[in-house]
Amino acid sequence: MAVFLNKEKTFASLHLRTSVPQKKMTFKEKIYSHYTQMVQDRIDVFKDMISGLTEDSKNDAKGSAGDKHETALSMMHIEQEKLTNKLKEAIEQKGILDKIDPSKSKENIILGSLVKANGIYLYVSVALPKIAIDGINVIALSPQSPLGNHLMGNRAGFQFEINKTHYTIESVE
Repeated sequence: MAVFLNKEKTFASLHLRTSVPQKKMTFKEKIYSHYTQMVQDRIDVFKDMISGLTEDSKNDAKGSAGDKHETALSMMHIEQEKLTNKLKEAIEQKGILDKIDPSKSKENIILGSLVKANGIYLYVSVALPKIAIDGINVIALSPQSPLGNHLMGNRAGFQFEINKTHYTIESVE
């Protein structure tokens, strides 16, 4: 019994020594984390859907014949191609996000910058849906988008116009 208690104490003290206090994430790091998880979830869903279709087509091939069967297989194949393209797109987005270090900030806007312009938070990364972090809306946009293209390389105070809308960059993280 004493040996068991010593093992418990050893485990508890080992656990206490190895646990590292979590650093509080910055607003920008929360945004990065959320978008990275969003893209990874999309990748996982597309992989699951593709694998389900592959399994269905294997099972369908075992017991059916005729025109209806051929049409069903063709439709499954077309759906599988669509999902594969969406998966490739999500993997490309993940690759771009993986290049970003959310802890770095520059004066000039680069890939991974969090920009506040006209009271709107813009995350220069990849085109993804708008999210809310800590009650604040954030829009992820690609550097190749018209707005992203105007932002790249500029800094706080820069002003420009797109489609008759005047923008002023208020801050860059």
